[in-house]
Amino acid sequence: MKWVTWENIGVDRMACIWLIKKHIDPKAEFLFVPVGSKTFPKGAEPFDIPGARYSHQRGHCTFHTFLKKHRLTDPILTRIARIVDEADIVQEVAVEPAASGLDLLCRGLRRISKDDDEALQRGALLYDALYAELSVENR
Repeated sequence: MKWVTWENIGVDRMACIWLIKKHIDPKAEFLFVPVGSKTFPKGAEPFDIPGARYSHQRGHCTFHTFLKKHRLTDPILTRIARIVDEADIVQEVAVEPAASGLDLLCRGLRRISKDDDEALQRGALLYDALYAELSVENR
C-alpha cells in the first residue's frame, strides 16, 4: 500500500512509518509531499496530516491513532506511544524521561540526512533500539 505524509518528518511521522513497516504493512511505500499540500497521489493513504483518517486525535499523536485503528495492544508499543506523545505534543508535566531525547535525536537525524527516505532508514534503527530496551525494562 502507498502512504503519504508531509515532508520533513519528525518524531511522530518517523514513529508511524516505523510502526507501519514493522506491525501493519511490511511492504508499505511512503511518499512525501510539501508541508501544507492538500492533494495527494491517487490511491495513497494520507497520515499525520490534519483531517486525515490517521492523524492526531483527542490530544494524542498519530502513532496512538494507528495503534487504536489496527487494534495493536502490545504494551511496548503503548509505551512508545506515550513517549512519542510527550515528544511530539507539548506537555506541562514530563512523565516519560525518554521523550525529550527521542525528539532531539529525530530532529538531528533529519538534519544529517539528505532526504526523508534517508532519515527513515536511520530512524528505524532508533525505534528498533527503543523497542528492544523497553522490552527488557518491561520484563
